[in-house]
Amino acid sequence: MATKFDVSKTTLVRWVKEKQIKPHTNAIKPTLTEANKLARLKWSLSQLQPNLEQEKVKFQPMHNVVHIDEKWFYMTKCSDRYYLLADEDESYRSCKSKRFITKVMFMCVVARPHFAQDGQTTFDGKIGIFPFTTLESAKRKSKNRDKGTLETKHIQSIKSIIRDCIVHKIIPAISDKWPHHASKEIFIQQDNVKPHISNHDKDFEATVNAQGFNMKIICQPPNSPDTNVLNLGFIREIQSLQDDKPEKGVDNLVRNVCSSYEELSPQTLNKVFLTLQTCLREILQVKGSNNYRIPHMNKDRLLRLDSLPLTIEIDEGLAKECLDYLQLPENDDGSAYDIVAIKSALGYYEVGNDNSVFTMVCEASRVVSGGPFHRRQREGRFIADEEESRFIAVWRNFSVDGGEAFQEQQYLRTIPPMYR
Repeated sequence: MATKFDVSKTTLVRWVKEKQIKPHTNAIKPTLTEANKLARLKWSLSQLQPNLEQEKVKFQPMHNVVHIDEKWFYMTKCSDRYYLLADEDESYRSCKSKRFITKVMFMCVVARPHFAQDGQTTFDGKIGIFPFTTLESAKRKSKNRDKGTLETKHIQSIKSIIRDCIVHKIIPAISDKWPHHASKEIFIQQDNVKPHISNHDKDFEATVNAQGFNMKIICQPPNSPDTNVLNLGFIREIQSLQDDKPEKGVDNLVRNVCSSYEELSPQTLNKVFLTLQTCLREILQVKGSNNYRIPHMNKDRLLRLDSLPLTIEIDEGLAKECLDYLQLPENDDGSAYDIVAIKSALGYYEVGNDNSVFTMVCEASRVVSGGPFHRRQREGRFIADEEESRFIAVWRNFSVDGGEAFQEQQYLRTIPPMYR
């Protein structure tokens, strides 16, 4: 680097100490299409509470969302860094092929922890971590075991295996560990890989009905690992603990991963959920892109001061800016994420093009102004002319009983930008 800058090494070191240059680790991110960006934007808006407090909007607490994701865990790494004592021998590691290091896929399942008023944990949020393994008999004798000995082997995560894991392991684990005071409406969030089952899977529906819960499977936006807490640091924490444990064989690997999962504290998991909400806020600011840095809020210090927030909040103006952006004709992608509640809370009203809604608006216009209702059609919605478009918003909130009362209220509401 000193050669590139055409300076001495001491000058370069001084620049680093003075922070004139800084190291930067750049992680590659998924390429997003315009449809992906709009889906991410709508997904982030759907996570907001439909309440407005002091011009602020908060995210949902996410206490009824269960995050699931698969992850490969390896027996060892191709290259690792160690610190040895002066008289300590270097460790010797070997394997038959660096391209085929022993590995096992796990399905990790977590929810947001619950804490009492005094800070005590009432629910740690750790539903379970399930390896995709099976027992097979050894086909021939070796120096390590006799023929017929049961050995643990990893299996591929095909759709039938995923279905079996969700139906026979994840749902019973949720039913057993779910706190009694929590909502019985539970959303299981997964990514969009093909082996995953849908919410209308017959085996899934039958098992959920038998458990007495209202569970639904929802899919996060495509190419969006930053919308799942397991990809935002929780699995990496498990890997860090697992790397410190010596292991030989699949059984030891499974045992070490499961013990590392149990060692993680509920506070760590809760902090990752807050990181998720800060990422959703950044997604709103960059209009669905993933070109942002994960913000840091010094959660450890806030936790020590007992001032760690339950949810992250955003400005009302940011939410309205995103809603206005989605109203543009070129941004109508038809994705099905539900943002009706937050739109209504911020004063955005949908007017249908069916005859019943249109007739009501016509009647409101006639009662108040005494004149005809001027209309034009745009983007499949009937809207009023600029002078009378305020009547649409009024009609949704006030009845036309006396006429005078209605006319007094009409000027207290302003028409949202989408109707102008």
